[in-house]
Amino acid sequence: MKLDLLKMKEAALIYLDRSGGLQKFVNDCKSYCNESSQGCAVFRFLILINPSDITELDATLGNYILHQPVKGTQIFQSVCFTAVKTLSLIQQLETEAQMNIILKLTHVPSLPCYILSLCKFPFDYTTQRFYVAEGIVVAMSIITKYTQGARFVCSEETCQFSEGFQYIRVHTAGATESATLRNDFACSLCMSPLKEDKKYRVLGDKQVVEMIDSKAVSVLQGFYGNKTHFRFQSFTVLLRDELSNKMKMGNQYKVIGIPVYMQSCLQATLCLEANNIYPSNSTGLSCISEKFKYLLSLTSNSCWKFTALLAESFASKVLPSGIYNTLKLAILLSLVQTIDGDDKTADYLDLLVITNDSLILERIMNYSICLVPRGIRHFPSGEVFPTVSKDKHGTGTAIIQAGSALMAKNGICFIGELTSYKKEKLEQLQAVLESRTITKFIPGKKYGESTDQQVIFPIQTSFWSFIDVDSSSKKHIQLDNTVIGQLDLSLISATLIDAFGLLIYCNEASYCHSPFPVTNFILKKSINSEEIYSIAQQFQTQDYEEFLAFSKNLHVELCPEAERISLSKAHAKLRLRTKVLEQDVLIAVLLFESSLTLKYGASVFCVAPNALFPFELNSENSLNQRDIYLMEYHQQLKQFIATYGPVTHILSSEI
Repeated sequence: MKLDLLKMKEAALIYLDRSGGLQKFVNDCKSYCNESSQGCAVFRFLILINPSDITELDATLGNYILHQPVKGTQIFQSVCFTAVKTLSLIQQLETEAQMNIILKLTHVPSLPCYILSLCKFPFDYTTQRFYVAEGIVVAMSIITKYTQGARFVCSEETCQFSEGFQYIRVHTAGATESATLRNDFACSLCMSPLKEDKKYRVLGDKQVVEMIDSKAVSVLQGFYGNKTHFRFQSFTVLLRDELSNKMKMGNQYKVIGIPVYMQSCLQATLCLEANNIYPSNSTGLSCISEKFKYLLSLTSNSCWKFTALLAESFASKVLPSGIYNTLKLAILLSLVQTIDGDDKTADYLDLLVITNDSLILERIMNYSICLVPRGIRHFPSGEVFPTVSKDKHGTGTAIIQAGSALMAKNGICFIGELTSYKKEKLEQLQAVLESRTITKFIPGKKYGESTDQQVIFPIQTSFWSFIDVDSSSKKHIQLDNTVIGQLDLSLISATLIDAFGLLIYCNEASYCHSPFPVTNFILKKSINSEEIYSIAQQFQTQDYEEFLAFSKNLHVELCPEAERISLSKAHAKLRLRTKVLEQDVLIAVLLFESSLTLKYGASVFCVAPNALFPFELNSENSLNQRDIYLMEYHQQLKQFIATYGPVTHILSSEI
């Protein structure tokens, strides 16, 4: 046994030397050589461990680290103590017990037995070994203190252990905090009770985080298709010291840790004490379906046909093609601006739709949010923005619940009918749309803290909402009879409407001038034999999911002729281009002008109703007519800029 232990210590030393950990340890020891560290009882060190490399050197040591981490840590503790004494790195270090070694794992084996699952029975998490869990942060507490280490001495003054550092208690992962400080310790020499020397107590930071499985997001997307309905619950993660504040609300992480049973009154809670955390890297698809590629090749002679056909055939499972084409194009532009990573410079497109048919409107929006990983349907029973409450784990500290907006980070938050919210909530929404942040005030006295705190959260999501003019007019009294634009929008504050990126009006006139859209759709589908349309009608929901996953990750550059409009970048992505052209800018301008016309009336650059889809797209000839129509607008836009814009922005007719 001693030979095996010696062999494992030798393997640990070899690993530290090869991985650079030994040099890092020596450098860390130097930080304890200053005067402020003279009164230290505990010396804490972090060592990065790659279990695969360790197992290759010594399988037994690798097994200890993964399945008996306390024993694995003791081996590294002994090696590090010997190194300190041999190299005289820390003069005030007296005993091995003063070495608090923390092994940080880079990963655990990719095997099912290492995945923490709360839905598989029986639960066998009593063995304190490492597991990995992946989820999305839905709540987090403020940072509090816990006892990281403490010094005990014998209460019998004549005992030789009444001095020195023989009895050092440090917190170990998987143990409860009450295990560090107890009053039943006895001296191993004289059996007298031990007492704590409080001037050597070491405090660390602690944070409680609640996460949900990433699959649970589908529950928050509403209901569509044949999705199985299921329940979900959050699980608790404990972050300590350097891991505190490393997680962001709404982000997805992989957590390596050890299960902990927390007892609170009659309730037992299973938590995961984090050893290391890593952001979950979800990358987009590297290709799209052959059907999209073929359609792109058929429409390569136009800058607008491909996106027109995408909008025309989009959401055909929930409503006939040809209905609400402008809205569907705006939805696709908003979806393609969602991102997979954490990009603070990302663009967002907030949509506010005016309709007199909320059934169709909700149907298409509920369908659309399910096409991206973070599409969240807000339900009235919850909160849109973060809220503060007391931590249910018995600490009494404040815990912040995410709310739908933070859950939809880098995605879409569909908040439903706008007039159903109270004035206070609408004012909060307006402030968020204008600043893209929200501030939560935490009164210290209420949550057991000495000082008040203020936490600022960035809101990185696009908001979708609608106003049902028929139902709203019955519920609300008109505030102002003056109509400035083409619609009476006095039901909602004008500043709130302005805060949305686009205002879109959907009524029966948007049905491509057909009083029977469903009948028209069926007849068109049965008699249209043109290849370009037969391809577009074959697109399924999965095809659009894959298309958006690919196109939203395209890196788009702006050419010198294109104005810096984020919406034009989105159209370029939708067209699968990596450079923004003037034709993309034209689509952005027409969308914004249509929105402004609804609010304030026509401008000098007059845009006709349904400017983006002036014709029913029932043949390739109608697509060509639309291209001619848009090219005329293109020339008008150039002339408008030449007449009213600065000289530096005049576009050459040769472009």
